[in-house]
Amino acid sequence: MFKKFEKLVLQGIQSAAQRKLILFGTLAAFILSILMIAPTEIVKAKMLPGKNNDTFTIYVKLPTGSSIQQTQQVTQCVSSYITNEKEVRDTEVFLGMGAPLDFAGLIKGSQFKNSENVAEIVVNITKKHDREEPSYLMVQRLRPVIQGACEKLYPNTHISFVEPPAGPPTLSAIVAEIYGDNAQGIRKLAKRVEKVFQNTQGLVDIDIMEDDIYDTFEIIVHTTKIAKSGLTVKQLNNILYLAFEGMDISVKNSDKYSDQIPLFLRLSDSSRRFSKKDLDSVKAKLASLKLMNNKGMMVPVTELVAVIPKKSNPMIMSKDLHQMTNVLAETDMVSQVYPLLDARNTIINSFTDEYKVEKTGLFDLRLTDKATGKVYKLIWDGEMKVTMDTFRDLGGAFIAALILIFLLMVIYYKSYTLSGIILLGSFLSIIGVIVGHWIMDIFTTDTFFLTATSLIGFIALIGISSRNSLLLIDFTKSLMSEKGMHKAEAIAYASATRAKPIFLTAIAIMLASTLLAKDAVFGGLGVALIFGTVAAVVASLIVVPVLLYMSDLESHFHFHEKKAVSVEDPV
Repeated sequence: MFKKFEKLVLQGIQSAAQRKLILFGTLAAFILSILMIAPTEIVKAKMLPGKNNDTFTIYVKLPTGSSIQQTQQVTQCVSSYITNEKEVRDTEVFLGMGAPLDFAGLIKGSQFKNSENVAEIVVNITKKHDREEPSYLMVQRLRPVIQGACEKLYPNTHISFVEPPAGPPTLSAIVAEIYGDNAQGIRKLAKRVEKVFQNTQGLVDIDIMEDDIYDTFEIIVHTTKIAKSGLTVKQLNNILYLAFEGMDISVKNSDKYSDQIPLFLRLSDSSRRFSKKDLDSVKAKLASLKLMNNKGMMVPVTELVAVIPKKSNPMIMSKDLHQMTNVLAETDMVSQVYPLLDARNTIINSFTDEYKVEKTGLFDLRLTDKATGKVYKLIWDGEMKVTMDTFRDLGGAFIAALILIFLLMVIYYKSYTLSGIILLGSFLSIIGVIVGHWIMDIFTTDTFFLTATSLIGFIALIGISSRNSLLLIDFTKSLMSEKGMHKAEAIAYASATRAKPIFLTAIAIMLASTLLAKDAVFGGLGVALIFGTVAAVVASLIVVPVLLYMSDLESHFHFHEKKAVSVEDPV
């Protein structure tokens, strides 16, 4: 086996045709592997894959002004579908408030929910080791079913599914931050961006992080009429609060408790509910409320107040002292980058009817309203930004590692050529990393993404690959200087001799990495180490010997061969 491999290496490096075949084949494999990421998208990149959790949360949001009864009706619809799942252990419904804070709720503002039109449903499912379907695939399957059935109960109802993140929590997978000085212009632009998201494949749970503008009624108190009627403003406030909100009117002593028990009074749900959302219904309800003055006469509330219809005053959001709003979207088991690019291209091509669109930075846009001249900025944030920042930082770490290895090799060998050969042999492990993710994607039920942990594995492979090349070069140097072997024979003998320790090291790395390959988050790291090691071994034992033969080793090692062996170089 040793002699056969030595003979194959010797033939390969001596033959010009075989050298060209190896080098051009390696170059083609490298180019094709890079093309698998872009533009073909055969291997897709993502910050982190879906995490198989034991729980997830469903956020329910009705239009502002909806009653708690309407919110309860929607949550009951959602619960009816959830409880039919055999893997669901129990559910908890929180009406008018957020659920107890979890990892995702901290960043999504769950603690600030305090209105009748919101609710959260916490779904606890069986442990991941006891079920076949991952939680993220369950969410993907249930989302269209529940949204299609329960969002129809009331217009403009939003139901979103929130899972504990596998990595750093973000407001949403894709966040479009819209900045400007005009509140109406920001709201108008946000609505258009929302429509683009709704028509972009792969985006779900789309919402605008802003208050709805709805019809409201302001009650203006006529203090003069109240005084002439023998009443007080406090009486009027009390009856309005008592009727619609309720209040403590007295206390009751108890033999069981040391504290007094408050007695809470309010109208029944049917009595305090308006028949319609219009001015006449409000006046009719207030007319049914009467106050007794100091003369014993009953005075209708409508005689003491004026009801004026008006629009609600929405909250103004700002970030870094700049007025803005957020358009949110989650991804449906796809990477964040590709839907964002599709949505961005749609915005650039379709918004030109009202705006002058300019590109700023890598993805951000600047939009100028042609009619008013107002300028708006669209800045992308969310998990997509974390993904881009992480890949940028890891890419910078990879480049820094390559430069440091190159400089160390230059100091050690005093040769730029040999240092470049070692660097190239290390870099070729990326072929195995990318192809390995493609192979895993074929055999897995969901998409196997090239993640941040995959890049960490690729960076780790640099040292392993460099070590293989160092073993080969140093042994070749020893054979040429001490035994006076010809360059071709020394390279072939060194490759065959060092193949065994290289193979043993590679097998140890691959077997250890199989434990990581099964993990949801660190699976990319394991796959990168397994397949990248295979590519590193091939590069060390096939590509590096060819490059060494083509270089001037004698001048690099500063010696002359003691005995020259003429070897014909067939063309």
